[in-house]
Amino acid sequence: MAARDLLLASLVLSCSLLPCYGVVLFSSLQRTFVVTASPAPGQVLKGGVDKITVTWGLNQTLPAGTDSAYKTVKVKLCYAPISQVDRGWRKTQDHMNKDRTCPYKIVARPYSSANKTSQSVEWTVKRDVPTATYFVRVYAFNADENEVAYGQTTDAHKTTNLLQVEAISGRHTTIDICSICFSAFSVLSLVGFFYIEKRKGKRSQ
Repeated sequence: MAARDLLLASLVLSCSLLPCYGVVLFSSLQRTFVVTASPAPGQVLKGGVDKITVTWGLNQTLPAGTDSAYKTVKVKLCYAPISQVDRGWRKTQDHMNKDRTCPYKIVARPYSSANKTSQSVEWTVKRDVPTATYFVRVYAFNADENEVAYGQTTDAHKTTNLLQVEAISGRHTTIDICSICFSAFSVLSLVGFFYIEKRKGKRSQ
């Protein structure tokens, strides 16, 4: 029994130090998709109004059978490094289950082995997407729902072909509501104070 407990403890310790079975690292994924997005880089997009058109396809220079394990494709809107500074909730990590780079799903659909050259989708930027700098990334998933490949609209350093979004986020909405409530409370307090002082003045007369 002691030997089995020791073996179990060693496995848990090794999993905490090294990648274990089922862990997918972004650095292990192949970049097999060619991805483009419009409008032109630098244009400021309004949340809830403007649209992004994303086109993607398998890189045709790759060997035949490269996409044999691809079952699902997910297109996501991702934070560029400039929008991750001092924001832990947008943190980039190599461990895919911990990565927070791409929180906004544009579309998910089955991978079409018959149409590898070009697929596209038009997506209206949601109003709750924060004001930030973004790019678009496409992930390929296998039958076990693990990422096996990707493609993105920017370069490896995520510094080119970036999109600017200007929107009202949920956090901004909450601040606005608090500001309105505080202002209303202040006005009511002043009116109440004025009324009380006026009554005191009448009594003193």
